[in-house]
Amino acid sequence: MAAILDNFPLWAALIAIGIAQLIKIPLHYIATRTWQWSLMFSTGGMPSSHSSAVTALSTAVGIREGFSSSMFAISAIIGVIVMFDAAGVRRHAGMQAVVLNKLVDEFNHLLEGMKTFKVRPNQEKAQKLKELLGHQPIEVFIGGWLGVMIALITHRLM
Repeated sequence: MAAILDNFPLWAALIAIGIAQLIKIPLHYIATRTWQWSLMFSTGGMPSSHSSAVTALSTAVGIREGFSSSMFAISAIIGVIVMFDAAGVRRHAGMQAVVLNKLVDEFNHLLEGMKTFKVRPNQEKAQKLKELLGHQPIEVFIGGWLGVMIALITHRLM
């Protein structure tokens, strides 16, 4: 158990996730003047907690094991893949969700209109998909920067 408590890279990454998720709430409030506490456990948005986590992890591994170590190379490459995925594949999945949600709305509207007919479809209304899945490149960049800063601060505190 003591080994987990002394695992600097683990704690740097977990703290980075928590802080990035927490920051989303006041940033959303500044932009919309509404509190949305569910952002604490949501994907997408500013900053990217995925990017914060993997850069904090890589930075902490580099500090602990050395920036020329195989451990740092592994964490850095996995970090790059995660960040690329957050800004690429997941972002495009969110864009597709927007289009699909429009189709679902139109389908549900059609079903409501069909209630006046005698034959009713047995299908239930379709559920909306989550649209905020991925990140804009700036959200990934800021998340990455935040992760590095958190790892450096955590290193000084541990």
